[in-house]
Amino acid sequence: MSFQGLQATFRRLHADSAAWKLLRADNAPYILAFIADVFADEGEIPFSRARVRLDAEIERLRELGIWETETMAGTYLNQWISAGWLRELDDKLSKTDACERALRFCRALDEHSTGTTASHLRIVQEAVRDLAVAISPNVDERVTLLEYRKAELQREIDELKAGVVRELGEQQQRERIREIYQLASVLTGDFRRVEDEIRQLDKDLRVQLIEGGTTRGDVLLSVMEREAILASTDAGSAFEGFFQLLCDQNRYTELSDQLRSILSRPIAQQLTPAQHQFLAQLMRELSRESERVFQVRRRTEEGLRAYIESGAANENRAVDQLLAKLEKVAVALRDGGCDLRAETGLDLPVGPLELSSPDSMRLKSPDEKLDTRGVQQQENAREPSEQILQSLESVRVREVAHKSYVTLCSKGPLTIAGLLQEHPVQAGLEELVAYVRVAKAVKAAQLDHTEQVSIGDKGGVHLHATVPALLLSAELFPENLDELVL
Repeated sequence: MSFQGLQATFRRLHADSAAWKLLRADNAPYILAFIADVFADEGEIPFSRARVRLDAEIERLRELGIWETETMAGTYLNQWISAGWLRELDDKLSKTDACERALRFCRALDEHSTGTTASHLRIVQEAVRDLAVAISPNVDERVTLLEYRKAELQREIDELKAGVVRELGEQQQRERIREIYQLASVLTGDFRRVEDEIRQLDKDLRVQLIEGGTTRGDVLLSVMEREAILASTDAGSAFEGFFQLLCDQNRYTELSDQLRSILSRPIAQQLTPAQHQFLAQLMRELSRESERVFQVRRRTEEGLRAYIESGAANENRAVDQLLAKLEKVAVALRDGGCDLRAETGLDLPVGPLELSSPDSMRLKSPDEKLDTRGVQQQENAREPSEQILQSLESVRVREVAHKSYVTLCSKGPLTIAGLLQEHPVQAGLEELVAYVRVAKAVKAAQLDHTEQVSIGDKGGVHLHATVPALLLSAELFPENLDELVL
């Protein structure tokens, strides 16, 4: 690319990139410090809590004479949301991909050791070898490459069987675990880019509906085409890959166990406390981010369908066309030399009714009056009957939560239907509701389909119910189950 082309690219990024705008903001150190601190332990927090925290920090900085500002915390938070540094959903705040990029850039500047050439060369070499095997059209060449890889693995197996254990040096261990952290740290950003692209898709479709005479079929076709494009992007591919991992219990459990094994060894001391905490909560955080993507996608689809069915699109299009006509009339008046400040008169037909005062109006009273002489007052019983009490089952929701957590630790991610296969319902609808309450409390990912479950009670009554496909995993549960809000 030429110098002019590069200049145009960087000028565009300087003007449009939310991450760049954050880095060059006048109060960027305060913004980045606050965001990094408030989201250190949680991926999302309530808006009210963030406002209280920021108010306290602003007051403290005012007293120290560091940050002289009269702007309230709520105003700052709304400005950061508008700038694309924070995002809000259901009155909860979380970091955007732009904010994550800015934070990673600043942290990288402060890290003096970012890996050696040998470490990077190993990663490149392995990637080149895998790609060479994957794209080679020559069968013999692909077999040769795979046989070479097989020979390397067999040589390592033979050495281990012979008692030769090659251990990584301290420097190599430090490089490897930091590589894992660097690669994992970009995954949440990929998910957030998917969310941003879904929001942009919704906005573009609404504009398309307003501007042109688009039919419902055209809208659906556009949605499917854009969904296909979204899935082919780097962020979309990362999300789809994690979703496949989430649905594969063996792979999910294997990755979770391996992460816990690495972090329990002395090699984990090479990480900072923040990096250690991030890797420890990686699977839980990715599950929450994927749930946000599903939630945004579901709301976008529902909002778009309601928008089309309600006729709001046609109304907005009509308003847009009317405004265009008014603009044309205004331009014609201006070009015709009409003085827009000249006083004009307008007569409006108001009908034959003449009204001098509201007191002159006489409202018509109904001819028929409601006869309430035969109505008797009824009161609901304040205490349930013995029959009702006997029909109810006592279900302890926390016992259901503990039972679900133990099952998920051993079996991997499961939906409610999968949990009920392990623990069939014995207490009727109340027990089924308890499972749903637990899934909602841990913010389980809701899939696009529903499930059919069979439930029974002690009386031998069996029912079939339809429930949302809520995917639970052990990583979604807090370490202390008593912290669950049930």
